Order: sequence, then structure tokens, then C-alpha cells
Amino acid sequence: MSSVVEICNRALQKLGAKRITSITEDSNNARACNVAYGPVRLALLRAHPWSCAVAREQLAASSTEPLFGKAYSYPLPSDYLRLLPPDPEYNLNSNDWQIEGGEIYTNDSAPLDVRYIFDLEDPNIMDPLFREALSTKLALELCEEITQSNSKKESLKDDFRESIKDAKRVNAILNIAAKPPEDEWVTIRN
Repeated sequence: MSSVVEICNRALQKLGAKRITSITEDSNNARACNVAYGPVRLALLRAHPWSCAVAREQLAASSTEPLFGKAYSYPLPSDYLRLLPPDPEYNLNSNDWQIEGGEIYTNDSAPLDVRYIFDLEDPNIMDPLFREALSTKLALELCEEITQSNSKKESLKDDFRESIKDAKRVNAILNIAAKPPEDEWVTIRN
């Protein structure tokens, strides 16, 4: 079973630093991991549509109507990080949705079907290559604080590029190939 400590220890291993037994233990490495892990994980999740972090939900309309513009508002899910196109086959979001202040404003009536990246906290649900990219990114973020080595940081940048490339490639294989949007030149003829 994977854990946050395992991901942090993998990052510390890449740095050649002492491992930890708990993210809350009283050591410099644990404190550094505790501060960096959450923000690094959230940024990496938000940066790409990872299959392991996609959720679907039907949203109920808010009881309060928007002041102007759109007809309906829908509160975003509490674990929302990034909205995805509603149909995974089309890499196009043709919806008239606006996201403002934790709400989706639209003219679409309830229920509103959404696909989104959620705040994936459980390392056991994360793809193994995503976990490896996360530990490499974490090592990169912790490098200066723990090692004070610029050459190690440069090496980790290269390692992160490779690990994120591998993770994205395998993630793409898991998904349906997105059809490119039709050019206006073709659609206008219909």
C-alpha cells in the first residue's frame, strides 16, 4: 500500500537525504515534506487531466439566481480542482459556462452534468507513474532547502521532465483519443 510517507521518502531518496517515518515527526526533512507535499500534489493534479483523478457529477442548481447574465448558478463540488470538457472524445468545451467564486454560471438547466479533476488525496488510487512524477517534483521543490545543491536541482529538473513525460504518455494510452474540433471551413458548409 502506498502512502504519503512513501512518496516523501522516495523524494528524499532522490535527494540522498535521511528518510522519515511520519510526515509529522520532529525532523527538518519531515517538516519540509509536510509543508511542500500538499501544494505540489495539487499543482500536479491541476496541470493535466489525469485519469485517476477524473470525477463525474450532476450538480443541482443553487437556490440563489445570478444577479445578471446567466440564468442559473451551480456550486462547484468541494473537491473540485479543474473543469474538463463534458465529453472525453472531444477536446472542445463548447459550453457557455463561466466559473466565478466557486460557482458555475450558465443558461443550462438542472441537473448540470460535469467532469472535473478532483482533489485526489489517496496515494493508493494514484497511478504509479503519477506517484513517481509527484515524488520527483517534490524532490525538486525540496532540493534547495535540504541539499543546497544547484547541480542536484538541475539533475532533478531533467528527471522530472522524464517522469512527467512517461506519466502523461501512459495516461494518454488509458484514454479515448480525442477527436480534433472540426474546422469552421467544414462546418459552415452544412
